[in-house]
This record gives sequence, structure tokens and C-alpha cells, in this order.
Amino acid sequence: MELVKKMEEIKQPIRKPKWLKVKLPTGKKYRELRTLVDEKKLHTICESGNCPNMGECWNDGTATFMILGNICTRSCGFCAVATGKPLPADLEEPQRVADSIKAMKIKHAVITSVDRDDLADGGSTIWADTVKAIRKTSPGTTMETLIPDFKMHKDELDRIIEVAPDVVSHNLETVRRLTKEVRIQAKYDRSLEVLLYLKEQGLRRTKSGIMLGLGETEEEVIQTMKDLVASKVDILTIGQYLQPSPKHLAVVDYPTPETYDKYRVIGLELGFKFVQSSPLTRSSYHAQDHLF
Repeated sequence: MELVKKMEEIKQPIRKPKWLKVKLPTGKKYRELRTLVDEKKLHTICESGNCPNMGECWNDGTATFMILGNICTRSCGFCAVATGKPLPADLEEPQRVADSIKAMKIKHAVITSVDRDDLADGGSTIWADTVKAIRKTSPGTTMETLIPDFKMHKDELDRIIEVAPDVVSHNLETVRRLTKEVRIQAKYDRSLEVLLYLKEQGLRRTKSGIMLGLGETEEEVIQTMKDLVASKVDILTIGQYLQPSPKHLAVVDYPTPETYDKYRVIGLELGFKFVQSSPLTRSSYHAQDHLF
């Protein structure tokens, strides 16, 4: 429990540096989207994940929709999404999400979900139905799907592969050494296996993301990038971990913007086709730029 011990040594929270300050969500488009999300009874990772970019993205008329409810069956040490017993899957949710995307006139949609280890299919049927509904309702909209690992069940992953979103993403989140503390029920090698399987089954663009500030070393970050390249991942995002609440893992450090720039250059040299790396980068931040 190396990470936990290191967290306990931090007596006082580290003050956020100036480059992490963001404006509070305001503006006409933000209010319009806020109303739409409430009326359609939708969930967004923007809210559930306490994303610092919510104001910017919502004012641009974009949001990352979270399907399959807002209660996760896993309890990752970094994530603000609630953990517990989820409600039954809502079969009408795919069309509700599709209708909202059309109403918002979204050109590039990002869809993610909680983990649903309680469902026999891991939620993969709702996933596939959501992609199909969006395509039918808004045929001009491109899509990124940020999926769970589905415990590497190939039949569940195949449902995603069959509907072939423009980008399929699955986040590694952290380096190998810290995985047990950061992603308690996940496995580092299983996530790599999922990403490799997606690519080898013919998906055009695969993507993953990691967080900094949890105590990882530069050597570990570079090795993680190498592992992702070996799994044929095309796109990498690197951003700063922010503690959602005192109950979550504490921030160990705040790497400088120059550090993120350095990792971006290294990532491109290692073979990624696109690397987005900055303190405020999140998986879906400027996701439309990840199409190529």
C-alpha cells in the first residue's frame, strides 16, 4: 500500500498552482445546456466527475454524456462518481441521449458510462443501442466512446466493435505500480489487453488517458506510454489529478506545464499519432481534435 502510506505523510493539502485556476460555469449556452440536461434526466461526467473544464465545454455547446446511470459498481480512489447498487438499466436512455445530441446540434459527441459489473452484459447492449440511436437521429455526428474494461469479455467488447464509433477510448489512468490503489477493481494489464483487442479487431482510432500527481515517477510515465504504444493506441491524453473530496486519494504533486509539454513531445516520438498533455486536459477535453 505504498501510495496510501505516501498520502498519509502529507499533513496539509498542497495549494493548487495558478495554472489550475478556472472560471466558474456561467453564460447563456451553459444555462441552456443545464436546462436541457435536467429536462431530459441525463447524466454527464462533467458534473459527476467534477470536471474543471465544464464551464468552457458547456459554453461551447458540448458535454460528455454518461449512460447506464450515475452509480458505479466500482470504487476507484480517484473518481467522484458515486459507488453503490445501481438502478436497473433504462432501455429508453439511448434514444433520450440521441434526441438531446440532436437538440444541442452537437457535431462530435462523447459518451462514457459507469461500470456496470452487476449486469450480465456489462451494459454493452445499452452502449451499442446508444451509438445506433445517435447515428440514426444525427447521422452527421461523429462519436467517441469512453468505455469500461468489460472485464475483457470479448463478447461485450465485440458489441462496441460492431457499431464502430469514430474513436474508442479506455483509460489506463495511472502507472502500473499505483494501479491497485488508484483503480482498485481494475487491472493494468487487462486494460492494455482491452486496448490491443479493440485495435486488432479493426477499429481505426483507439485512445487512452493517464493522470499525473499521484506520486508516479518520470520513468514510470514513460514506461506507461511505451506500454500503450505496444497496445497500438493512437491517441493519448495526460492531465492533472485533482482530489474530488477528502475521502479520495490526496494529490502528491502538481507537475508544471513544462512537464506536460515534455511528455507530449516524448509521446509523439514514441509513436502516438496525437498527444494532448496539459494540467487541465481530461479525456474528453477538445475531443473533436482527436479525429484525424
